[in-house]
Amino acid sequence: MTKDQHNYENLSLLKGGEKDYPDSPDVATLEAFPNRHPDREYWVTFNCPEFTALCPITKQPDFGHITIEYVPDKMCLESKSLKLYLFSFRSHGTFHEEVVNKILDDMVGAIKPKKARVTGEFNPRGGITIKVVAEL
Repeated sequence: MTKDQHNYENLSLLKGGEKDYPDSPDVATLEAFPNRHPDREYWVTFNCPEFTALCPITKQPDFGHITIEYVPDKMCLESKSLKLYLFSFRSHGTFHEEVVNKILDDMVGAIKPKKARVTGEFNPRGGITIKVVAEL
């Protein structure tokens, strides 16, 4: 395969018109495509300023801003599958610390980046904001 050819057959969510959101990150799928510049170290950043998850105790929604940064190795994360994956937390009960670490673990499992960082900045609850950063 030449550098100009694309290998996107495994991107089922992007070309499938997927609109059904998974209800848990455990059943969501992170898809990837080949990095066309593996010889270059560069950062990719995704921002999700409208992230929502549920408090595992009260079941009330928690809102925050998730930032995902990584240096790809052989694979890159496909953004629509990431969107559906992040949406899956909307009906999932979890603590902020768990959210950030799960996102990092799942991303690393999917693409095995050279470097990665996930930051969660969560809106105040009871007058306290929480910022969680997990790195590879």
